[in-house]
Amino acid sequence: MEDPAAPGSGNPPANGYGNGNGNGGGKGKPAAPKGRETFRSQRRESEGSVDCPTLEFEYGDTDGHAAELSELYSYTEHLEFTTNRRCFEEDFKTQVQGKEWLELEEDAQKAYVMGLLDRLEVVSRERRLKVARAVLYLAQGTFGECDSEVDVLHWSRYNCFLLYQMGTFSAFLELLHMEIDNSQACSSALRKPAISIADSTELRVLLSVMYLMVENIRLERETDSYGWRTARETFRTELSFSMHNEEPFALLLFSMVTKFCSGLAPHFPIKKVLLLLWKVVMFTLGGFEQLQALKVQKREELGLPPLAEDSIQVVKSMRAASPPSYTLDLGESQLAPPPSKLRGRRGSRRQLLTKQDSLDIYNERDLFKTEEPATEEEEESAGDGERTLDGELDLLEQDPLVPPPPSQAPLSAERVAFPKGLPWTPKVRQKDIEHFLEMSRNKFIGFTLGQDTDTLVGLPRPIHESVKTLKQHKYISIADVQIKNEEELEKCPMSLGEEVVPETPCEILYQGMLYSLPQYMIALLKILLAAAPTSKAKTDSINILADVLPEEMPITVLQSMKLGIDVNRHKEIIVKSISALLLLLLKHFKLNHIYQFEYVSQHLVFANCIPLILKFFNQNILSYITAKNSISVLDYPCCTIQDLPELTTESLTSMPGRGTSKQKNAP
Repeated sequence: MEDPAAPGSGNPPANGYGNGNGNGGGKGKPAAPKGRETFRSQRRESEGSVDCPTLEFEYGDTDGHAAELSELYSYTEHLEFTTNRRCFEEDFKTQVQGKEWLELEEDAQKAYVMGLLDRLEVVSRERRLKVARAVLYLAQGTFGECDSEVDVLHWSRYNCFLLYQMGTFSAFLELLHMEIDNSQACSSALRKPAISIADSTELRVLLSVMYLMVENIRLERETDSYGWRTARETFRTELSFSMHNEEPFALLLFSMVTKFCSGLAPHFPIKKVLLLLWKVVMFTLGGFEQLQALKVQKREELGLPPLAEDSIQVVKSMRAASPPSYTLDLGESQLAPPPSKLRGRRGSRRQLLTKQDSLDIYNERDLFKTEEPATEEEEESAGDGERTLDGELDLLEQDPLVPPPPSQAPLSAERVAFPKGLPWTPKVRQKDIEHFLEMSRNKFIGFTLGQDTDTLVGLPRPIHESVKTLKQHKYISIADVQIKNEEELEKCPMSLGEEVVPETPCEILYQGMLYSLPQYMIALLKILLAAAPTSKAKTDSINILADVLPEEMPITVLQSMKLGIDVNRHKEIIVKSISALLLLLLKHFKLNHIYQFEYVSQHLVFANCIPLILKFFNQNILSYITAKNSISVLDYPCCTIQDLPELTTESLTSMPGRGTSKQKNAP
């Protein structure tokens, strides 16, 4: 979630990259290419029109609990909250007299839920939908009887555990199968020239109930009772493994994604499907913390030394990497530097310094280099080089979006505070040591000794020290062991026998995805392309706005503005769910087996995933990050408690939006 950081947070501001048309060019040339001028003008316009606070990025699995729940609903659906409440109250009054839901004992609540599930098994589609809406109102927290947002979230979680214990998820899973196989709804949607939110009413209700149950039960808290903890583990097992000869639930959602992209079911609410798929995969396989625990456990089983650090925790404490705002000018000055700045040993390295982070500048030292007294001519050249280095450090350390005033004196390199080392422990592979010794032996001796890394006869002392340092940081990964085992199985398939593969949730998911894995990856990337902010509308592109467009298109400026914000928010949530899902799958498949990771990565590359990711950076990143595509008063659960104020065009433009968490997970 990108929010302005508190003062003194120390996080650098993000920078807009422009459209990427400027490439090189001398700074002193009479005329620059047209693309570079466009690049400059767009950058200056964005810097002048957008406030540039220091942005804070939290590296984690998900956003806050309330934010994750609010992203399930589009602003077009806010009227359905009242419909759900009315359906529940009408049904509740016929079953319970003189009491409200929160006043009932637990046994009475369970009895009422059992009655609801019985009334779901009716032939009438309308009656079944009303009962499903009543269940959805329970999962939403019975907000009509609550006084605050905290109460709504509390009772939503309580009701979801109660619904699961009474078998609601299994009942809704059967209804979901029926709606997916409903050929009449699919053919009706295909005949319509424009699909709206009304074409997916039943599916949206079912998916909303299932998402709320998964998200609320997935959330772990210290105050949870033993019954809730047991229910959570049982629910995780049901979602992970094939129950009653059925495929895992995640594969059903993957099939919905491919069916949507094939054009056979354009009415599917794809945002809800993707959000539910992401949360199911996270719930069954585990997030970052569970992934780290699995990694530690697997290294112990393979007899490998323990990890020196938790890479996720290291990344959380690192500063965001942001290039200078005036990178184009720096690049031009690199190509046409004045001759005076190329003098001296340190000055000649100027081009390299401008491309590196301040951390690299500080640590760029030869540990074994002996200091020799410099001659008078070298001292003069070095003085010019030091002044050049000071200037480069100023360019790297100054605020890239706020040019320094002319009267400000440049900071010296000695006054800049640098970290004293890398934030992570360096890792060296066995092949790196062998390659280093091979080059050193060819240089000093004239022959090599193959894979021998112990014999150092004839090599100078600095090489001995280098090899010693490399061996101290030698790292054997789980992937290296897995590759070695596969090679041994190929050499001796008969003597070693068949490999025993443990039936883990990740392995079961991969086995189920294997035969249709290319189609799954292509479908996800198709949707990601359609949600890209720089994508142009094409006739053959898929429509991802079916579950956000109203039945009647807006006729006023206010309605158009509200729908525009809703559409942008809708796309951001889709991008977030797909990118987080792909990252989670890649991380778990890499841990499960390196060849599974490579197979998935291969199909992502075949489907042009890399150009698609670059397409997201082909824009003004700062404007994309700071865009407020949300209306806080319409977010759940706020919209269920407070009376909605009258919205105007002025209030929409000035209303402080929370901003959709575009990407919580970074590779």
